[in-house]
Amino acid sequence: MATQVKEALNEAVYDASQIQVLEGLEGVRRRPGMYIGDTDTRGLHHLVREIVDNSVDEALAGHCDAITCTIGADNVITVVDNGRGIPVDTHQKSGQSALELIMTTLHAGGKFGGGGYKVSGGLHGVGASVVNAVSEWMSVEVVKKGDTSVYRQEYSRGLATTKVKKVGTTTKSSHGTTTRFKADDRIFKNGINYNFDGIAQWFRETAYLTRGLKLTLIDERTDREMSFYFEGGITSFVRHLNRSKQPLHDRPFSVHRSVETPQGVVDVEVAMQYNATFGETTFTYANNIHTIEGGTHFTGFKTALTRTINDYAKRNGFLKGNDDSLSGDDVREGLTAIISVKIEDPQFEGQTKGKLGNAEVAGAVQSVVGESFGAFLEENPQISRRVIEKCLQAARARDAARKARELVQRKGGLDNFSLPGKLADCSERDPSRSELYIVEGDSAGGSAKQGRERRFQAILPLRGKILNVEKARLDKMLQNNEIRTIITALGTSVGEQFDISKLRYHRIIIMTDADVDGAHIRTLLLTFFYRHLEPLIRDGYIYIAQPPLYKVGRGKNEQWVFDDRELAQILKEKGENAEIQRYKGLGEMNPEQLWETTMDPTRRTLKQVTIEDGQAADETFDMLMGAAVPPRRKYIQAHAQDVQNLDI
Repeated sequence: MATQVKEALNEAVYDASQIQVLEGLEGVRRRPGMYIGDTDTRGLHHLVREIVDNSVDEALAGHCDAITCTIGADNVITVVDNGRGIPVDTHQKSGQSALELIMTTLHAGGKFGGGGYKVSGGLHGVGASVVNAVSEWMSVEVVKKGDTSVYRQEYSRGLATTKVKKVGTTTKSSHGTTTRFKADDRIFKNGINYNFDGIAQWFRETAYLTRGLKLTLIDERTDREMSFYFEGGITSFVRHLNRSKQPLHDRPFSVHRSVETPQGVVDVEVAMQYNATFGETTFTYANNIHTIEGGTHFTGFKTALTRTINDYAKRNGFLKGNDDSLSGDDVREGLTAIISVKIEDPQFEGQTKGKLGNAEVAGAVQSVVGESFGAFLEENPQISRRVIEKCLQAARARDAARKARELVQRKGGLDNFSLPGKLADCSERDPSRSELYIVEGDSAGGSAKQGRERRFQAILPLRGKILNVEKARLDKMLQNNEIRTIITALGTSVGEQFDISKLRYHRIIIMTDADVDGAHIRTLLLTFFYRHLEPLIRDGYIYIAQPPLYKVGRGKNEQWVFDDRELAQILKEKGENAEIQRYKGLGEMNPEQLWETTMDPTRRTLKQVTIEDGQAADETFDMLMGAAVPPRRKYIQAHAQDVQNLDI
């Protein structure tokens, strides 16, 4: 039989008849993840961004100053702007209305050089048409500037269901585009539920970056409404980020200037302010797109900042000797900065647009920041002194950290060839097949060591709570035994010596008890990873284990339960005679139970830690773990009722 099947497979015809050509937007519906990232929460919210970004591009071009987005009670999204209105006249080459062409054809738009937009975030011409493709239905109404006619077209799953037609008239002062769509539940099978707070956070960020633009978000489901308008632009952004910190100077430095380059004009806008913390908060943008991996604009900024502060410090006697200089890390400690550039032809790395690659931008940013920040230091000697003293303190701490690191390395504490004694390592040497469980306490560590699969699972038990690194410099951090143990086990080192290629495990799993102490330890660990080993989060190496909270038994039937909601549902089904066992700590489970519920790759549940919004993440860590108490108290009071599974 096997031979016959093999022969049949060998005889299968592979010719032109097997080649499929997907018409129109069918390819988007077949593979939506290629265009919107995924078909879960992230992809759903990407649809809103694509449509709103088109309106923001109108604002960047100087033709729009108000955008309103409404989340309907039926989850219909409506975006209204007062821009020029999408063209509705006939496109000469295709013979279609420009509106229909834009909404139903990939790579059709005004952002490929035709003069429609000099600056744009939507470079690929796929936004509106992709949203159309994955929507159950969509409609667009257009009022062209200078006209009173209202034009409308309707679509379903990427196909036009009506012609572009005039449906009424309005006043001459009313113009713009109104887009409505309902995401297709055939695509978004996990449900359609928009996050008001997440969209509002993005609206706030966009309003900061687009001076003079009013963005309004309305949620008809909960009767909420928020508007954002910042005349101060990114200077207001910096003040917002530093609101819970202690600024070293009241007035942020800011500059906004355009530079002519052979490749075109580069519009450079920078705002920054130093504070008393030990971390750095820098966000970079190109055409309002958050470039999470930085790029040439960040490189130019760092070069200018380091050079300018060193030059000023040497001229004014803060640094003596030709060999003395402040490093880039020294001059960015306690810095909050926003770097925003706008260019005609930005070159991003792929559709994610995570890193800017235009070489000319580095020089433009460097010249603007170097000249203007140098003048700022000269004109404000008291501010300059406070900034330089902050940098010198950072330099001394960096030197102390280097000596501490060298001392620890001589003792074998940060040496890959001398792993910590408490680490129960795995036999697998391929990092991509290895995972490290960071476990709270010796009791849980003992169960995990006995229950694990030794071939690829390593166990690192921690004793007590690690240092809160939000309130400590690197030198103090390296004095903490538990943090040194983690760094050693990971193999990457930290600070200037960090090297992600030396990571020994590609799954780093935080496994703590389901009580207040366990939550605190998990938060301390996440703070450490975010502030000092952020690439591990960015590259998807950090996970959180999900151990069960209860074991429910009735007779011979036993069931593991992971939250209180699930427990309530099971109790409804099992009646009053069910026996409930609450697991406050992992150490209460025997090795077999811990393996079965939390460590077996075929049955366990892991939550991957990601950074959806860098600004929101930075603010949250600063609020929860920083020195300022009032913001933390306010947050706890506001969210105390939302806490589940809290066992004090």
